[in-house]
Amino acid sequence: MTDTPRYNQPLGGNEMPRFAGIATMMRLPLAADARGLDVGFVGVPLDIGTSNRAGTRFGPRQIRAESVLLRPYNMATRAAPFDSLQVADLGDVATNPYDLKDSVRRIEAAYTDIVATGCRPITLGGDHTIAWPILRALKARHGRLAVVHVDAHADVNDTMFGETLAHGTPFRRAVEDGLLLCDRVTQIGLRGTGYSAEDFDWCRQQGFTVVPAEDCWHRSLAPLMAEVRERVGDAPVYLSFDIDGLDPSFAPGTGTPEIGGLSVMQALEIIRGLRGLNLVGADVVEVSPPYDPAGTTALVAANLAYEMLCVMPGVAYR
Repeated sequence: MTDTPRYNQPLGGNEMPRFAGIATMMRLPLAADARGLDVGFVGVPLDIGTSNRAGTRFGPRQIRAESVLLRPYNMATRAAPFDSLQVADLGDVATNPYDLKDSVRRIEAAYTDIVATGCRPITLGGDHTIAWPILRALKARHGRLAVVHVDAHADVNDTMFGETLAHGTPFRRAVEDGLLLCDRVTQIGLRGTGYSAEDFDWCRQQGFTVVPAEDCWHRSLAPLMAEVRERVGDAPVYLSFDIDGLDPSFAPGTGTPEIGGLSVMQALEIIRGLRGLNLVGADVVEVSPPYDPAGTTALVAANLAYEMLCVMPGVAYR
């Protein structure tokens, strides 16, 4: 008789008060490495790639702190990730607080080790610079990637202040590196002011589908996600979710807020709309606790990271 697999479970509020204990993501066990895991939560505390308000180095810790409120079952979608996947918190990548280029090298090396085991990472950021080394590690494992990128900004600058590495350049570097299936990249929520009238046109020229925030106003995004699923097909896909894709009324704790953004409900539609795809990794980035005094932004980010877990391949539904 085969033993039923034993999966890690979040520590419940009836076992330890939610304000007590060690604040790993959802109070899951802390794993020393990714062996044996289907999904791992990974923190990347970095903010030396930011262009305005710093503080995202504290993002992973605060997201974990707010995640203690989360429970194992998704009552809306009936997803039961902890009944079907082995999940743990893999802790933080040891970034270099004095050197962005070295930090990028460290992130790529850490993720190369994680994905080599077959583990699918869900990243807690950290500024958006981190997407580039993560995509490099994933491409080496899975081949070129489709991407769903939720953001107020396209993050395709060639340089920022003369530097090729910054939180506004990762997707330009990813295209140059041949990491992306450009005709299967969708950017959702772009908006705000720019330096030129053509700021978002470079994305379209690469084959990206660009969905400005204004096209999302006053509508459900479920039909959009049906189009995304058809476009992605069976390709490996990565979700990169900048918290400033949301309107600052929902997520004020971020470095470059832009008015007129997505709602939390639309964010849930986007993530839940990825169910059934070959999602090989995901991130939620740019949470800046110094600008989030009530913890609202980190709480939203923790919930979005949980929703990402709920659409990973292999999740059971009850």
